[in-house]
Amino acid sequence: MVSNRPRIPPQRLVHAVESVRTVLAVAFRKLVPGHIALMELIAAGWITQAIHAAAALGIADELAAGPRSSAELAAAVGADEDALRRLLRLLISHGIFTQRRDGRYALTPMARALRRDADVSLRDAVLFFGSPGHRNHWSHLVDAVRTGKPVGEELDGMPFFDYVQSDRELGELFDRAMTSISTLAMEPLFAAYDFGRYETIVDVGGGEGSLLAEILRRAPRSRGILFDLPEVVESAPARLAELGLADRCSVESGSFFDTVPKGGDAYILKHILHDWAEPEAGHILRAVRAAMTPDTRLLIIELVIPEHPGPHPSKYIDLEMLVNAGGRERTETEYREFLARHGFTLTSLVPTVAPDNVLEARPS
Repeated sequence: MVSNRPRIPPQRLVHAVESVRTVLAVAFRKLVPGHIALMELIAAGWITQAIHAAAALGIADELAAGPRSSAELAAAVGADEDALRRLLRLLISHGIFTQRRDGRYALTPMARALRRDADVSLRDAVLFFGSPGHRNHWSHLVDAVRTGKPVGEELDGMPFFDYVQSDRELGELFDRAMTSISTLAMEPLFAAYDFGRYETIVDVGGGEGSLLAEILRRAPRSRGILFDLPEVVESAPARLAELGLADRCSVESGSFFDTVPKGGDAYILKHILHDWAEPEAGHILRAVRAAMTPDTRLLIIELVIPEHPGPHPSKYIDLEMLVNAGGRERTETEYREFLARHGFTLTSLVPTVAPDNVLEARPS
């Protein structure tokens, strides 16, 4: 039986290639005049908007059935043919789509990730991050840097997470975007960490349960407890039943600022702590700490900012947190100190080939 799971390359190879890429990028910036290197970085914002346009037009979906000419593709997506060719010319130069010798356009591996039905689709993430509202928040980055506070409350009249709940069209897009981004790291996460060692796993702030369901599918001896706000987990029982996990996974609701379910051998916080500054993140940690026993483990799945000065996804997301949610990414040292202040000892940091890491901690 052929597996549909993507092959995960060895971590050493991935990190070695990443190091070489960083060295070459630094060398290039030193070789060319500074204003030329800076202009290339400025143009990256235009590439983001070009990808957003391709996702909004549904170009990848139209090419899923096979290569199309510019006229066929323009008619299918409702675009001006000349303008569409110009858009694709830029995207092709970055490996997103390709043009065959006969002139027809086709998908590339990156372009396939823009399909609605891709195994790992980033279409919703592209639509969210390229949306006018998100762009507007980032246009006020200077205000966030001056004040150290997110800009959403002043622009939208309420904190970011309240706003995406009040505007359900935007909120649903945000939820789908976060789910798709979470899916990116799923296979690397399971390749690096064995969740099957825990009998009962509590996913705190686990959304609709996609991560916990996959953990239980791969760890048949484990049981799960999914915990999130009532409106978030409302559809989770039906979804878990469809996956045949209803007898191994219970669903509880509440706020992780108050209390979380007891009885877990491991508590997962995946992409939760980075959403909050320390006062709020500390409340979450203390609520989890109160539910744990000395033998229980806390598993924090987050990006960790490396100590080196080179580029890293965590440094981009750190500013995203500053602008929108008011949270932050942290270095390993910062996590170690942050956890210690709230009753935990960091025992290990397990990297993956994705930007995510598993920080394992125990009650102090």
